[in-house]
Amino acid sequence: MTLEEILFYIFAFGGIASALLVVTRRNPIIAAIYIIVNFFCLAGIYLTLHAQFIAVVQILVYAGAIMVLFVFVIMLLNLGDERSLRDGFSWKKVVAGGFGFGVLMELVYIFMIPSGMQTMEMTRATDIGTVEAIGRVLFTRFLFPFEVTSLLLTAAIVGAIVLAKKNLD
Repeated sequence: MTLEEILFYIFAFGGIASALLVVTRRNPIIAAIYIIVNFFCLAGIYLTLHAQFIAVVQILVYAGAIMVLFVFVIMLLNLGDERSLRDGFSWKKVVAGGFGFGVLMELVYIFMIPSGMQTMEMTRATDIGTVEAIGRVLFTRFLFPFEVTSLLLTAAIVGAIVLAKKNLD
């Protein structure tokens, strides 16, 4: 087993553990911290797959900007008393647990039963996650969707400014 495989399994286990801790914590700030841990584990997995650019973007965008937004929303909600968040017995929890168990059994079936599909070898696998490869594909094959997305984001920013100015007047 190579170092990359060992790191992959460490990051994968850390990602699964932190995801489970996110959904089981009562305190929303602690859950947000575990989401950050999950984002870092995911970035580590991207690094083991030689997708350096995606790993850096994962850290900057998700662990940085999105988590700041989450923490601001948690602070604005001002949950205060955690006793109001506790629920008693609910059939929704039983149904959700049944669905979760079903998904777990499907995953066990998928990974334990050998399939007839053969793995495809990727040519130049180390070049896929680099900035150059992503930029080449983004500005050639996906140029139109990229431009449409930039126009939509610009319209959203202008709309937010107009709505904010309207509330100030």
